[in-house]
Amino acid sequence: MAELQNRPLLALTMGDPVGVGPEIMVLALAAPQIYQVCRPLIIGDLPALERARRQLAPELKIRAVDRPAAGRYEPGAMDVLALSHLSPEDLEYGRPTAASGSAMVSYILTAIDLCMREEVAGMVTGPISKISMKLSGYDYPGHTELLAEKTGTPEHAMMLAGAEFRVILATIHCALATVPGRLSTDGIFRLCRLSSRALQRDFGLASPRLGVAALNPHAGEAGMFGNEEEEIIIPAVRQAQAEGLRVEGPFPADTLFWRHSQGEFAAIVCMYHDQGLIPLKLLHFMDAVNVTLGLPIIRTSVDHGTAYDLAGTGQAHAGSLKAAVRMAAEMAGRRADKG
Repeated sequence: MAELQNRPLLALTMGDPVGVGPEIMVLALAAPQIYQVCRPLIIGDLPALERARRQLAPELKIRAVDRPAAGRYEPGAMDVLALSHLSPEDLEYGRPTAASGSAMVSYILTAIDLCMREEVAGMVTGPISKISMKLSGYDYPGHTELLAEKTGTPEHAMMLAGAEFRVILATIHCALATVPGRLSTDGIFRLCRLSSRALQRDFGLASPRLGVAALNPHAGEAGMFGNEEEEIIIPAVRQAQAEGLRVEGPFPADTLFWRHSQGEFAAIVCMYHDQGLIPLKLLHFMDAVNVTLGLPIIRTSVDHGTAYDLAGTGQAHAGSLKAAVRMAAEMAGRRADKG
């Protein structure tokens, strides 16, 4: 067990109790390999996890703990910091309530506090519901905004990653028609700088090369299809290059992602949500990871939602959660090596 104790201790937030979160937690921790890379502590609801355990992995045990240091983190048992004991009325699959939403947010807030106090090395978040978050009185678009506020992080970014394929988003959850107005030269430049630093610190890339995607077809074709490249994106790329960053573009998106898949770039900076997520999910539908760049703490997440339609059916897939745990463990190891 001495070897296990040297693995980073990670807080795994269960996500929405009435979604697939409890099931993927059980499925992931039923795999002994997870314990080879980290010490996983689930933060969540005890009845929801017990229900999922009975259905999916009855051989597993649940060990309730009151603090991270109290866990044993051995294969065959899930160490759980149970912040809620929801009633059956609040655990009906696919039907979030104010109580389940409040519990869901409490898991996240507790994990943030544990990270900030360095009681855990990082956090891995399960899928949440924006509806549940609003029912509980928290009006955030998602995890990222909540994490940024609670950690006091003004500059942050969302990166979605597979084993070697990474996309970083300049805009996230907004109507496509609003994207051009949300782009700015300073914003794209700062995103490139933040991304380069994060790839160096947490992914071990000494001099990461970023490819920047154009917004318009054919990179605007000299203004025929739009002026955003000439007026916004190219000045941002030049500013990044002037700081010594390896940033290139903008390149037409229809060829850039193939170039990235061939290893030409460490990551791609994308102008809008679906521009980056369509190619990513084509390649990594079952094992993509959501990473929040720029935070003082480590946070990775599954790259899927609560899947209310699958909750309780036993058909949930834990591939994304397993990948998120492994990535968080690798990031924690790199930060520990750097002191």
